[in-house]
Amino acid sequence: MKPQAVSISRSPQLLTRMLAVLALSTLMLLTWIAQAQARGAPESLADLAEAVSPAVVNITTSTTVAAPAAPGPMVPEGSPFEEFFKEFMDRNGQGGDNRRARRSQALGSGFVISEDGYIVTNNHVIDGADEIMIEFYEGMKLPAKVVGTDPKTDLALLKVESDTALTFVPFGDSDVSRVGDWVMAVGNPLGQGFSVSAGIISARNRTLSGSYDDFIQTDAAINKGNSGGPLFNMDGDVIGVNTAILSPTGGSIGIGFSMASNVVAPVIEQLREFGETRRGWLGVRIQDVTEDVAEALGLESASGALVTDVPEGPASEAGILAGDVITSFDTVDVVDTRGLVRQVGNTEVGKAVRIVVRRDGKSQTLLVTLGRREDAEAAPIPVAATPPAPKLGEVLGLSLSPMTAELRAELDLAASADGLVITGVDESAEAFSKGLRAGDVIVEAGQMAVSSVEDLNARIEQAREGGRKSLLLLVRRGGDPRFVALTLE
Repeated sequence: MKPQAVSISRSPQLLTRMLAVLALSTLMLLTWIAQAQARGAPESLADLAEAVSPAVVNITTSTTVAAPAAPGPMVPEGSPFEEFFKEFMDRNGQGGDNRRARRSQALGSGFVISEDGYIVTNNHVIDGADEIMIEFYEGMKLPAKVVGTDPKTDLALLKVESDTALTFVPFGDSDVSRVGDWVMAVGNPLGQGFSVSAGIISARNRTLSGSYDDFIQTDAAINKGNSGGPLFNMDGDVIGVNTAILSPTGGSIGIGFSMASNVVAPVIEQLREFGETRRGWLGVRIQDVTEDVAEALGLESASGALVTDVPEGPASEAGILAGDVITSFDTVDVVDTRGLVRQVGNTEVGKAVRIVVRRDGKSQTLLVTLGRREDAEAAPIPVAATPPAPKLGEVLGLSLSPMTAELRAELDLAASADGLVITGVDESAEAFSKGLRAGDVIVEAGQMAVSSVEDLNARIEQAREGGRKSLLLLVRRGGDPRFVALTLE
């Protein structure tokens, strides 16, 4: 059967619909083009590269490496054969003149942030260097000195002295950058000199290993030698410092990491002003609030930072207690521990801040004067204890023993230490999968102290009567506390 033709002129409703669809499609296309232009999608990066390259530098470091001592002659000191053996070893290239210390060189990148010669790079680029030489885009070379370093963010600030004002680049706001935005990396990859690579932001808020990590992931080629170089947005602002790559071969596979500028800028400012970092310190041990912990505490959502311990310090003086959930710090909502650590670290030392905590189902506001983290980090960390042997109770897959003088001595605990000592864990139980091990000490259950198996069973019954599906335990291991929520059977 032949398809029936429809005359548009005879169907005004169809014509109207077609025109509407065409208009909508045109509007969407124009909107996409406008957004692309607003994002600065480049036809070429030549103008940007030309503008920023004079502020990017190559860094060469030199380090003296001591030569290993050659084995000496097996003759008594003062023996008539001593001179004979010395002459023999010298003739064979093993004497003192041939065992001189050698110079080791390393290459990296950096960028100028002020016309008077301050330069940012990675700490690992200059760590242990005896000499640091800066090579500029135009070929000028100047020696540099270290102003300050921060191993926690792998950043270093250098200074050169120049007779003329230097071209520099500003920091941008990394928080407004989005996945998919164009970026450009400039540096000294594999020692080949000034080089430009481009790509997009592949991911945001990546963490590698540090407490203050906030990495931008990019597919712009980053290789060895790019370390310390800048990652630019299309406005020519530095939004990251190229720091690491993920690669099984050591070469770029399109997974590079740049420390976000909103982490870098305050660190560099402190290094410039003080020659060291001065991070705020709250003085608490914390952990994330998981779904089961939130259920055990009766919280509406799994957010905030759960306080596991409050050693002597600012938080203790302000009245913060273990078991509190910090929900707000200095008027900013706390989502998780990572965000809280960064916010506290970026807050001025000595500042009095308001902290909102959730305690016993109610919110309380406390005023805390922050200390300095660097002054507090020298405190020794207790060594993990050897598991004890006694087994006097079985609850939730845990073998438990009340605290005794012998166990305190074996676990290297204070004479006042109390609680239930875990002497064994059923590997098929939830407690094992959540990391509980022999030698751990249960201090609280349901936010109440326990010192016997009967106490623990009573807390379990109270939780069940209250409609709880899990029980929150405060557990200490070698002095390090954490909360663990176990499902009630």
